[in-house]
Amino acid sequence: MSVFTPVWSYVDGLVHPSAQRDALTAARHRAFIAPRLLGSFAALATFPIYLFFRGMPSALEVGVFAWLVAPITISYFLSRTGRYERAHVLSALALTGLVTVVAWQTGGIASFAAIWLVVVPLEAALSASRRVVALASTIALVAAGLLLVLSATSLLPPPAAEASEAGALAALGITSAALYATGLALGAESLARTSFWLLYAEEDRYRLLARNMTDVITRHGRGGVVLFASPAAETLFGASPDDLAGHGLFDRVHVADRPAYLSALSAAAANGESSSVEFRVRRDGGADYMWLEMRCRPLDAAGAAADHEQREVVAVLRDVSERKAQEAALEEARTEAERAHAGKSRFLATMSHELRTPLNAIIGFSEMMTDSAIVLEPERRHEYARLINESGRHLLSVVNGILDMSKMEAGSFEITPEPFAPGPAIVSCCDILALKAQEAGIALRTALASDLPELQADRRALNQILINLISNAVKFTERGGAVTVSARRDGHDLLIMVTDTGVGIGEDDLPRLGEAFFQARASYDRRHDGTGLGLSIVKGLVRLHGGRMEIKSKLGEGTSVSVRLPLVAEGRQAAASPIHFARRTAVTETPAAIDRPETTEQVKKSA
Repeated sequence: MSVFTPVWSYVDGLVHPSAQRDALTAARHRAFIAPRLLGSFAALATFPIYLFFRGMPSALEVGVFAWLVAPITISYFLSRTGRYERAHVLSALALTGLVTVVAWQTGGIASFAAIWLVVVPLEAALSASRRVVALASTIALVAAGLLLVLSATSLLPPPAAEASEAGALAALGITSAALYATGLALGAESLARTSFWLLYAEEDRYRLLARNMTDVITRHGRGGVVLFASPAAETLFGASPDDLAGHGLFDRVHVADRPAYLSALSAAAANGESSSVEFRVRRDGGADYMWLEMRCRPLDAAGAAADHEQREVVAVLRDVSERKAQEAALEEARTEAERAHAGKSRFLATMSHELRTPLNAIIGFSEMMTDSAIVLEPERRHEYARLINESGRHLLSVVNGILDMSKMEAGSFEITPEPFAPGPAIVSCCDILALKAQEAGIALRTALASDLPELQADRRALNQILINLISNAVKFTERGGAVTVSARRDGHDLLIMVTDTGVGIGEDDLPRLGEAFFQARASYDRRHDGTGLGLSIVKGLVRLHGGRMEIKSKLGEGTSVSVRLPLVAEGRQAAASPIHFARRTAVTETPAAIDRPETTEQVKKSA
């Protein structure tokens, strides 16, 4: 450990806290305090030795030694207040005052001490302040002018030194001034070296941050032109910083986001305030866009009076694609939750109607049949029993439909393909519903191609598909209308079409067909009974066969439902949650084009 270590530690402790925040400012304070304290204390320590060899001192000599207290006082002032420039001004005043007094007593402007007036502005130069240098120079010039006036007006006291001593004193003054000036020069060089290394260390630190941080720092000029981009641009954009210079970054911004990008830069430059914006940017070598967040602020926020068009802007760009994806996922989840809530309400409303109506009939007719006070004729009793049976069958169909849907949703619904002729199966389903169509005054026709190939599918599932489609067509066709069931081969598929001349479906309802429990014109007083599960079940069964369903309809003109099944189907199990009770896929099912699993659900709307 150096012998001067405690001294430097003591000097460091005298630096004002406000100056310790910046290394260069702290070095300037130390350079001011250390020489004044050490020089003054050293000079005061030699005063007894001076008295021993000199004898009784003169008043001037006592005044010079007393002046040594001034640098100590000024150092204490700087240590307590941290006012660096004011301390330099006080030091210049003290030195000028001492030099002026000594020169006045020793010959005026011709005194050996007058040369020290040149040192005053040199000492002030260490403050790195033009104002302090100008003020110190003014003080020195005023003192020199005062000495000239005193010399010209003969107001000087008689010289105390002999003529033989004048040359020695002049040499002493020049030598001491030169040595002091040399010390000032060395101090200035030390400060310059310290400033250089501090600046180099600061630049190296920022260079390290710029090269290793993932965010990109850019500097923009007029019109958003990129003047500088940090090395992180190569990682973020896949392009070198030089490629982003000029309008390189602007050209990569999505066309729709360019106004917002330029507006943020313009606002930061014009208003002198920070601003932020999110926009999409294309990476080099790819067609996809990523989301960036840009936070920008004016480079010179204090220059409010500067020309706004000339003000530069510094921006930090960060990739927020993952956050955007999370926000989109959260929004989708929120929308899905709202759909589920709406579906639950619709399910409860539908089930309350579908269950309450037949249960009321069962309870009401059964009470009438068991009430001994009511005498029923055999025909009436038979009719009530038939109504009870029909209501029970209706409840059974509702429960079976719900069970089928729940199996499909849980992924436990399986089909067992087997080869069979589709023609007889289609005719059989039409025969089942022929009586219902005849009672409704509707003509039920078949148009089957003579060369229908053998179909490999689940026979029970095909029957359920056909019965649901034909019963829906009969239900929504007015008396006097017609329902046509046709089938033909189409490439490697069997195309079955159920066409009616019924009421048709509005365009607003088409996107939702196939949703569980959805019915067009659904309300508590709807015209047609049903749970709204028919098309949902058809949709699920067709997809399990690897086929697709397509619905075309126009309000008032009728509806055509096409089912396309591959001639050879593999037995497969329903994927987990392929169909949800409350799910609305209005984007991918308009109007109900259900593709095979390997293809995207397409939207085919008929005018």
